[in-house]
Amino acid sequence: MTVRSCKAYSGGHDGLICRWSANAPERNRSNSDNGEPERLSTTCRDQVQAHTQWVNDIALTAGYTALVSASSDLTVKVWRPFAEDVTPPQSIGAHRDYVKCLATPTAHSDWIAAGGLDRKICLWDLNGAGQTLQIDVAEEHDKTEKGSVYALGVGGSIIASGGPESVVRVWDARSGKQVTKFVGHTDNVRAVLVSEHGDVVMTASSDQTIKVWSLNSGRCMHTLTMHNESVWSLYSTHPRLSVFYSADRSGLVAKTTVPANTDMEEGLCVALCQEQGAVKSLVGDETNVWTATSSSTINRWASLDETTALQMAAESRSYRPSSALDHATRRVSPRSVASGPEPASNRGQVGQKNILRLSEMASFPVAQCSSTESPLPQAVVSLRGGSTTGSDLEFEDATPLRSRPEESLEGQSGLVKHALLNDRRRVLTVDTAGEVMMWDLLRCKVIKEFGRQNFEDVLTAVNTMESVQNWCSVDTRTGRLTCVLEENYCFNAELYADQLPNPEGIEFREDQRINLGRWVLRYLFSALIDEEIRRDEVFRIRLQGTQAPVLARMQRNNAPSSIQLPSSPLTDWPSSHPNTPSATPRPLNGYHHAPLTPGMYIGAATPAPLSRPASQTQQPPLPSEDGSSPGKRSSQQSLSRPSSETHKDYFSSVPDSHQGKGSHVQEETAAPRPPEPEKEMSAKEGGSRFGKKFRIPFSTKKLGRSAPNDNNNNGKSVGGGGGDEKAEDSDEDKSADSTEPVIDDNLFGVVQKLRQSYAAHLQDQPGAMPPAQIRPSLPVETPVLKLPPSTDVIIQEDRADMGGAIDVYWGTVASVGTDADTVERVAPTWLGELLLLNHIPLKDISKLPFFLEPYENQLPAVTGEHGNSRLNANRMLRAKKILLYVAERLPVEPSQPDLRAMHPKEYLELYCQGQLIPGHMTLSALKAHVWKASGDLVLYYKAKYGP
Repeated sequence: MTVRSCKAYSGGHDGLICRWSANAPERNRSNSDNGEPERLSTTCRDQVQAHTQWVNDIALTAGYTALVSASSDLTVKVWRPFAEDVTPPQSIGAHRDYVKCLATPTAHSDWIAAGGLDRKICLWDLNGAGQTLQIDVAEEHDKTEKGSVYALGVGGSIIASGGPESVVRVWDARSGKQVTKFVGHTDNVRAVLVSEHGDVVMTASSDQTIKVWSLNSGRCMHTLTMHNESVWSLYSTHPRLSVFYSADRSGLVAKTTVPANTDMEEGLCVALCQEQGAVKSLVGDETNVWTATSSSTINRWASLDETTALQMAAESRSYRPSSALDHATRRVSPRSVASGPEPASNRGQVGQKNILRLSEMASFPVAQCSSTESPLPQAVVSLRGGSTTGSDLEFEDATPLRSRPEESLEGQSGLVKHALLNDRRRVLTVDTAGEVMMWDLLRCKVIKEFGRQNFEDVLTAVNTMESVQNWCSVDTRTGRLTCVLEENYCFNAELYADQLPNPEGIEFREDQRINLGRWVLRYLFSALIDEEIRRDEVFRIRLQGTQAPVLARMQRNNAPSSIQLPSSPLTDWPSSHPNTPSATPRPLNGYHHAPLTPGMYIGAATPAPLSRPASQTQQPPLPSEDGSSPGKRSSQQSLSRPSSETHKDYFSSVPDSHQGKGSHVQEETAAPRPPEPEKEMSAKEGGSRFGKKFRIPFSTKKLGRSAPNDNNNNGKSVGGGGGDEKAEDSDEDKSADSTEPVIDDNLFGVVQKLRQSYAAHLQDQPGAMPPAQIRPSLPVETPVLKLPPSTDVIIQEDRADMGGAIDVYWGTVASVGTDADTVERVAPTWLGELLLLNHIPLKDISKLPFFLEPYENQLPAVTGEHGNSRLNANRMLRAKKILLYVAERLPVEPSQPDLRAMHPKEYLELYCQGQLIPGHMTLSALKAHVWKASGDLVLYYKAKYGP
């Protein structure tokens, strides 16, 4: 927090910065009659989302016109709320780790110092010059892992820093060299103040002390011990630090006033107020003090009149403590914080019970003697531990002067706990008010509220017996729900389409699966896709227009309508059939992949031959189980097939084969070709085409850029199509033209490739409009999601030189289209291929091995091709498919000819660990929730009726 002229600023864990102002009080006659002062009301005038992580510190500078903030998102930003053209906070620099603290010499300075966990102190210019000086706290001769900077103070030409190493270091702000260091604290240094001229340094530590250091003498002048908990905060606007506030972990706030020309021990320390938690930040002025804790509420307390404090200190100088009382203990009596103003009868009355002893040599406070005949007027007591030797003295606990705040600025209830449910689509959260809510990650909104219930009880009631791979990470550190997507795992999870509500009535294939990562990203950037389609159409029209003058020059007047060519003596290739046209012969060696069930198959766990001759089976190849796009699979396979055509569907040792990137027509009509081992090996060895980690959030978070890779488009063309002849043509083109255009390694690089394909099309077919090549996923693959337009979309880039992720774009679902130029520059290539071409990186299939045996030998055994019952299959395979596999291999009794007309689930059952397994349960869910053990699953099948 920071305050200036009835204007206060605050920052929180949600990344927001708020500007508050105190309104002029309205006269209240009832209050005036009761002698109570008029109340100020504080309102929030403005707020801005400055950071994506916690705001750790803020500072006013540049004549109180610029507010600088430091955050755990590694950045230092400046916000100018009073500028004529107000803009969002602008980044002036970044650290390699969390930025913890800020300090500026005066409120009119044009530079600011920032320190953080990267063990660096950086000086940043506020006029756009960037970093002007960097100080390495971990010097060559004094390297330490505890060199993180937790506190900074600037005064004159010096900078003082403190951290977990318990050492106070003093630096020259002009050269960056270390001037000296002060050793004396025994724990973390949490707060630092420097006097206006830079000759006095005040530090607060977790060792429960406040120390005052003299730069001139190079030693500690005073050790103040009025707190009995870790001292977390210091604040002062006095040039000589003679008046300052301090607060500790217990919530005690004290105000210390030292009269001029007197020693520190002659000052007066008053227990001003008691917060309900550790005070992380406090600021004050002549009449008020604001305190902030880990809660979302900021309290404003009435301060102590400085004149009254100085008068009390002057009157008590004649009293000196007895040596027997130097170690007496005086504690602070904790009080609960009540809301509402302080009663008029309690204002301004500072008594002995409100005074804390500054140190063992201090004159205050004094204690009343228990004996009325004792000549001792009073005795001094200390807040810190010790035993009292004067048996005649009684000491009361110190009581805070203010029992309740003047005003409380209530914040919103932030999320403090979350749990991702087993379906990986819903999240259960609880906020600071105890409200439990359920969120839908796919739709980015709350779908159910449970009120104030026990979080664990609700979690047990709503969780399901599902097992879905992780495709995102969820975070509530900022008080809001954040979903983070990274390229290396956001495409891992799939969902069966029949598990979704289908209000549009889309006809899905049987057991069709939807990739969750592709689904969410498709509609997070829906506005961007629409904008790219519009730009693509404009580009193709303009490109075609540039060909008109060329075509006009190529035409000549009175050109003949036809040209007659002389007959050629060459003979044509012999035709294989007299009625068929001549064609290039194609090899027919009879090899092809064994047939597979659409999207799934069950294979033997032992190796088997890759392919088999056509004489054994003549069924066409089917797509692999790698979760390829439903749109492509729908063009290659039928929705249902007779049982006689699928006797090998669920038991095949043929490994997964990736389909080409060609058009659907070519895939459907092309003749069978022999497998090419070299290409298959290269496809498998390629793995993921991106070497870096990226993150995308919605609600408040992240996405990154792809690492460079020269093989991103090997084996495919932008416009579709594929095959050996196409590959040979591309090789010849590369050899003929070695100067290829440079393609950007971002989303715009995908656009560049599309535009190059359009130019090539016009070269081949002058004047013809190039067909559009942007092909986003269709609703049958990614059903329509209507996301809230205000959902934040933040793209971040992991940078090794910065030690973490840096924000490169921040917008919303509604604004990504208007920000297309920026998104094209910062979004990674893989995101562009997903959004514009519907391509996702190929992933290895996750399989689970299992044993399939008859229950108590009631039915014949079903063994694999090699005679064993150990099988493996995709972890998403459903139990009903296993029953279908069993039904296809069971012999049909003559007395039961109608079984083939029935679905296997009507006469077969599947058991695991003695539990009947429902048909929709997957192998992964069986492993996680039923088997619950290591090793291979053991499944048993039996007849539903009879033995």
